[in-house]
Amino acid sequence: MRSRAVVFRGENQTVHVEDILVDPPGPGEVTIKMAACGVCHSDLSVTNGTLPLPAPVILGHEGAGVVTQVGAGVTELKVGDPVISSFVHTCGKCRYCVTGRANLCEGGRSAPGTLFGGHRRTTDGNGQPLNVMGGCGVMAEYATLHENSVVKIAPGVPLDRCALIGCGVMTGWGAACNTAKVEPGSICVVFGAGGVGLSTMQGCQNAGATMIVAVDMLAHKLDMAKTFGATHVIDASKSGNLLKELRKLTGGGADYAFECVGHGSIVAQAYACLRNGGTAVVVGLSSPDNVTTLRTASFAFEEKTLKGSFYGSTRPRHDFPRLVSLYQAGKLKLDELITKRYRIEEAPQAFEDLAQGRNARGVIVF
Repeated sequence: MRSRAVVFRGENQTVHVEDILVDPPGPGEVTIKMAACGVCHSDLSVTNGTLPLPAPVILGHEGAGVVTQVGAGVTELKVGDPVISSFVHTCGKCRYCVTGRANLCEGGRSAPGTLFGGHRRTTDGNGQPLNVMGGCGVMAEYATLHENSVVKIAPGVPLDRCALIGCGVMTGWGAACNTAKVEPGSICVVFGAGGVGLSTMQGCQNAGATMIVAVDMLAHKLDMAKTFGATHVIDASKSGNLLKELRKLTGGGADYAFECVGHGSIVAQAYACLRNGGTAVVVGLSSPDNVTTLRTASFAFEEKTLKGSFYGSTRPRHDFPRLVSLYQAGKLKLDELITKRYRIEEAPQAFEDLAQGRNARGVIVF
């Protein structure tokens, strides 16, 4: 079927909207009429080379929509089901899936830019195959995905809000609740108040943290952080000694610190602002050549922990419906996270707004 999609064709090119062809689903696959797709920093990372993917590639991995076709062998999904995309394909059989660490699934890996099994279901107007980001490519009106890359959710929930669960919200909330397992009464510091950082703050708040400090360099994002659970904010651009200020504010150091920017120097700051025995979690996506330098002796003498969080340590089929339920109960802010909605033809502007830090989350609505 014909569809419009946001395509990136290579280095030094901007994203643009193209007419494409989407094949019907093969065995184990479904076709989705997309309702909305978040414009995530990871999408921007593809366009600037931080996250190298083979071009041409259809962007988008944070989407929600409704199933319109099912392929042979699909039994758990049917036409009309509302779903959220997952850029981690979970096989359900490997050691990680069966031990509750589905975000690290080994059995679901495939060649970059393809669906599970190496298939491509999209071509451009000239018949050239198009890759898809994260096995999804959901920044399009229609998308064909493997059934294990989508999660069914309850009907009746606004899909433009649910789309955000597919990456940014899950990544941030999960970093606090799944990876760090923040304890009630804790002191948390979150570096970066974008969509992922704000979701991390929500996770800290849901877990019962009593002090949540947001650190950013943009005043409007720090203002927004207060809505998402931050009890204190620090403008890093105006701080003469950020670490000294954090230690004073937290009474000697944080229990947990989250790096949601993707830069080695900020990872070092997150680690340094901890009290003895604290935990720093790296959430942000950095370029392959970015490094972090820490004093080796501090690991032994201070018993601090530094760990990574990929996709919020999610178990998609468990966590996505769980977050939808929290939203329905008024315990998870999704409406407030959407700064601006765009039509698909406005995608280049959406990427520009993201690059300039104007949005917590921009969403393309189809």
